Amino acid sequence: MKVAFTSSSGEIVDQHFGQCSQFCVWEIGPERAEQLATVSAVSTGEDEEDRISARADALGDCAIVYTMQIGGPAAAKLVARRIHPMKTNTEMPVADLVARLQEVLRGTPPPWLRKALNRESAGSFLDD
Repeated sequence: MKVAFTSSSGEIVDQHFGQCSQFCVWEIGPERAEQLATVSAVSTGEDEEDRISARADALGDCAIVYTMQIGGPAAAKLVARRIHPMKTNTEMPVADLVARLQEVLRGTPPPWLRKALNRESAGSFLDD
């Protein structure tokens, strides 16, 4: 599953979703994880709604976005695209978040995460 992180360096989640300049995208599974790409978060839209939409569109194939902070409208736009926003509230090393996620994936993931793993055949991960 693809997971994005709001990071200025690629090593630490240290950015607000609406203010970051890039997303570091990883492919994460129970036993393997690798960084795939850095995706630009810069959009030419002047309207906040346009900027949020452009960021959500850029992450369309991600299941989760880890970010220090995210506003309600941006979180709602991600959820509508079946991308789960995860707030860290503090700076966190990407490696630690990857390791934690892998631990959960090796165990019994919560229902929303099982659905996120199989997004193509599942409805919204918020459905029961």
